[in-house]
Amino acid sequence: MSRYSAAFAWARRHVDDGRLPHAVLGIANADGTIALESFGGVAADATYPLFSITKVLTGITAARAIERGLLTPNTPLSDAVPGFGSGRDDVVRLWHLGSHSSGISEPPLDTAVPLAQELLARGRDFRAGTASRYSTLGYTGIAALYEHATGQAWDAGLAEWAASIGATGITLDPADYVPVDGIDGSGLDFAQLVANRDPGAGLFARADDLLRLGSDLLRTAARGTPGVLTPAGLEFMRRPVTGGMARLEPYPAERGQDWGFTFNLRNRGPGLISTDGFGHGGWAGTEFVVHPDHGVAWVLLTAKAGRTGVDTDELDNAVVAGL
Repeated sequence: MSRYSAAFAWARRHVDDGRLPHAVLGIANADGTIALESFGGVAADATYPLFSITKVLTGITAARAIERGLLTPNTPLSDAVPGFGSGRDDVVRLWHLGSHSSGISEPPLDTAVPLAQELLARGRDFRAGTASRYSTLGYTGIAALYEHATGQAWDAGLAEWAASIGATGITLDPADYVPVDGIDGSGLDFAQLVANRDPGAGLFARADDLLRLGSDLLRTAARGTPGVLTPAGLEFMRRPVTGGMARLEPYPAERGQDWGFTFNLRNRGPGLISTDGFGHGGWAGTEFVVHPDHGVAWVLLTAKAGRTGVDTDELDNAVVAGL
């Protein structure tokens, strides 16, 4: 689509120059997908590992339980995980888990220890709510709270809302997917990560699935139309909660980010021409961003371990500018 030719030129350039092995880029508005293109020999409907984009999908699932009065952001993790926090003098609550401020020590992404066991065994890095440090294990806690409150598996709850918008490719069990370039030399045991069925990093999807979600969220934001989330639920997920907290490694300070409920908010991003966006990125280069002020959402799917010379702020700016 000519209006977004600069954004698609960015993706083509990065693939042609070898910084990305391949890519699928899609752009949507509130009415649906308006542009979708693939580069580097992959199909536009290819399934990719999402890595941490999983976090916002799990977060939406939990927010839907909050909307139905089954949880509140203040629900303690110990309600769902008896024995959790027995050695702590603070209380870890759902909102802490969703804003990376629980203080739970983080295991390796490819831990071979069952995640539920890690949740109980890990120590404390800091008092809950006093700092923010990126956590994937916290999403095992979010999933546990959802399952305790609803009696339904977290991935089953996710599949319900995904099916309602036709995002049927979101799965923990893909029949086929694009492999991660350079994974063997990365130190990550990807097979173990997949086996963990991690609610913070384990999902796979197509660009179309995420574009459908982006369109749905744009309709809710712009028109007040309930969709996957109600307007109140979306407002809750977008509300910054870490603004006054210390940001501990591995956050680069120059990213200029806060957290809502599982949404990454680049509301102080110095590399961005617009800071209204919310969404998430993934370890191998996946990105999902919604810009309600501009009525646009975009998805980048790629799969490379270690990406030098790739700055997706450039892509975000090109999408927002719409040139």
